[in-house]
Amino acid sequence: MSEKDTNKDAEKERKKIKTVKQMKEIMTEYYIAAKNASINNKKVAWITSGGPVEPLIAMDVIPVYPENHGAMIGASKMGVDLCNKAEEMGYSRDLCSYARSDIGASVTNGGPIGGLPDPDFLVCCNNICGTVLKWYEIQARYYNVPLFILDTPFIHRAMPEESKRYVSTQMNNYISFLEKICEKPMEADILYEVAQRSLEAQKLWQKVLDTAMTKPAPMTAFDAFFHLALIVTLRGTQQAVDYYQNLLDEMNERIEAGIGMVSNERYRLLWDNLPVWYRTKWFSEKFASHGASLVADSYTAAWSGCFHLIDEDNFLESTAIAYSSVYLNVSIDNMVENFKNLKAKYDADGIVMHSNRSCKPYSLGQYDLSRIITKETGLPVLIFEADMVDERNFSEGQIENRIDAFMETLREKSV
Repeated sequence: MSEKDTNKDAEKERKKIKTVKQMKEIMTEYYIAAKNASINNKKVAWITSGGPVEPLIAMDVIPVYPENHGAMIGASKMGVDLCNKAEEMGYSRDLCSYARSDIGASVTNGGPIGGLPDPDFLVCCNNICGTVLKWYEIQARYYNVPLFILDTPFIHRAMPEESKRYVSTQMNNYISFLEKICEKPMEADILYEVAQRSLEAQKLWQKVLDTAMTKPAPMTAFDAFFHLALIVTLRGTQQAVDYYQNLLDEMNERIEAGIGMVSNERYRLLWDNLPVWYRTKWFSEKFASHGASLVADSYTAAWSGCFHLIDEDNFLESTAIAYSSVYLNVSIDNMVENFKNLKAKYDADGIVMHSNRSCKPYSLGQYDLSRIITKETGLPVLIFEADMVDERNFSEGQIENRIDAFMETLREKSV
């Protein structure tokens, strides 16, 4: 091996985030526990990624996330086969690939972990999209289990008082539903402890994301996509708190040592929409080859962006409001303000928008969003079309050409 290759390997090793190993171990243990829930007299609930998980944790129910499973299917490049299975069953290819791959996995025990454990009940919150309503209704019928739906009104500017009362009432109904299913009362002191841990984990996760404000950034959005898993699946547990404290400590060590994830970082970009799970490495390397670091995004911050609305002394009511206020449940005006804040916070030079065939709520307003952002901030925007799980909607050559052209625009602008 040449000295050049040796140095290259050493630099690659130096850039590795060590906490990745811990994440893999925790997620493996989590899925083993979920698969063996019935043996240990525990219940399993399937819940949407934007749903209020804290009451489940407080009732000692194991939460399982079909969307997180969909991301794993995509990253494992198993999405096409499972989506095809759902399409053979009569589901349109135009539907969300998370839903299609989940439906396909249910009837085949497919996917990287051999299918999800059967649910005892389902919890659906429509703050992320309307598709989840029908998706969870389908799965509730398939598994013949109860379904609780938490309906969150869309927030155009601010949340009116009647909407706050509406979702607060539903949170109380949610607790009653869980008490009936689990055949035991909700312990207020246990819920309070879970709420504190949830808040602490969310704050730590935001601090982790904030380390990318440093130049060079010690991590990118592509790293954040991976490390997001625990704040989704185990929010409210001490395990999540400890993990994000460890990750934050490692990021701070990298900052002290001057370790940037992208060598010779020259451009700092923002990402909008879900990742292209089967091509995260390709995107990471492609942008890095241009000296571009994706330092922040609208997706990963969704699990920490509303924690300031939660009052642990008035947990149920304030949580109902916080869960209603997530990024996908607000207007274009609010999204524009979000990107203005991200631009200033992370000193961004441009925005990359994934026009995601599967996620209509996330994608339909992007052209308006990009036009307004460019007009008000001067930030150039790249929009490319793909899909988060279904590789049939990905054209490497076309997207590569668009990235190259976009980066050339940035270079000319910086001269």
